[in-house]
Amino acid sequence: MEFLKDEYFWYTLSFLVFVGILFKFGGKSFLGFLDNRIDTIRKEIETAETLRIEAQELLAQYQRKQKDAEKEANLIIENAKAHAKQIQKDADTDLKAMMARKETQLKERLKRMENDARQEMRAYAAELATQATSEIIIHNLDKKTADDLIEQSIGNVAKRLN
Repeated sequence: MEFLKDEYFWYTLSFLVFVGILFKFGGKSFLGFLDNRIDTIRKEIETAETLRIEAQELLAQYQRKQKDAEKEANLIIENAKAHAKQIQKDADTDLKAMMARKETQLKERLKRMENDARQEMRAYAAELATQATSEIIIHNLDKKTADDLIEQSIGNVAKRLN
C-alpha cells in the first residue's frame, strides 16, 4: 500500500471528498444557479436573434426603398431629357418658322423696292422724254406741223370718246 504514503493521493482524495460534500449540500443551489444562467444566456441569444432578423428586415426594406428611389430618379431624369428635347425641337420649329416669315417679309420688301425703283425710273424717263420732246418741239416745230399735230390729237380724242 504504497499509494497511502503518497501525498498526491491524499490531496486528490481530500479534493474529491470536498467536492462531494459541496455537491451534497450545495449542489441544488449551484445547479439552480447554472440553470438560471443558462436560461438568461438562452433568452439573450433569442433576443439577439430577434434583433438580427429585425435588422435584416429593415435592411431589406431600406434597400427596396433605395432601389425605388433610384428608379424614380432615373424616370425623372428621362422625363426631363425628353422634355428638354421637346423644348429644343419646338424652339427649332419656332426659329425656322420665324426665319421663313422674315425671309418672306424681306422678299416682299425687295419686290416693293424694285417696283418703287421701276416706277421712279419710269417717271424720271417720262419726265426726261417730256423735256426732250418739249425741247425738240420748241426748236424744230414750225406752225404748220404744230397745227397738224393738234388736229390729229383732237381727232384721236374724238374717236376714243365715241
